[in-house]
Amino acid sequence: MERYSDSDITLRPVTFSDADHFMQWYMDENVSKFCSWDVFATREAAVEYFVRNEINHPWNRAICVSGRVVGCVSVSPFHGSNKCRAEIGYVVASEYCGMGVATAAVRMAANAVFVEWGGLERVEAVVDAENPASQRVVEKAGFVKEGVLRKYYLLKGKPRDAVIFSLLSTDSAVNYFMDI
Repeated sequence: MERYSDSDITLRPVTFSDADHFMQWYMDENVSKFCSWDVFATREAAVEYFVRNEINHPWNRAICVSGRVVGCVSVSPFHGSNKCRAEIGYVVASEYCGMGVATAAVRMAANAVFVEWGGLERVEAVVDAENPASQRVVEKAGFVKEGVLRKYYLLKGKPRDAVIFSLLSTDSAVNYFMDI
């Protein structure tokens, strides 16, 4: 299995021209298993979801390996008295799982928002308790496991346990001088 270094992986804003790449994982049952969406029945439904949720997201980046879009990472800010924190989410095409791509992208995205968003103290990752691969991604990116949130959210209509991880602006894993 090929592994990629951080220098092979870049993040850039998601654009309309990325739609075909996104279809790759939108139509993959292995990828959608722990995502809020089911595999789309039609390309039209997938494109509609892409426009509504990917293009209009406030901080969503395409994950590129040697210039090819292979996933995306998004960070959602909280507001009001919770504006000191944000939540990160990510998805990578099946053939790039286990190669360090998601870990590098999560690390880069977290570093970027700590620099871009003044007053941000904490980035959270909420991961399905039955998704150990995703838990490893955030741990390798420097996030700290805080605990299990029992029946925390609904996934495809069923209550699920989640594991919450955090990365603080003061953690040693944060690199304010990283090229993004």
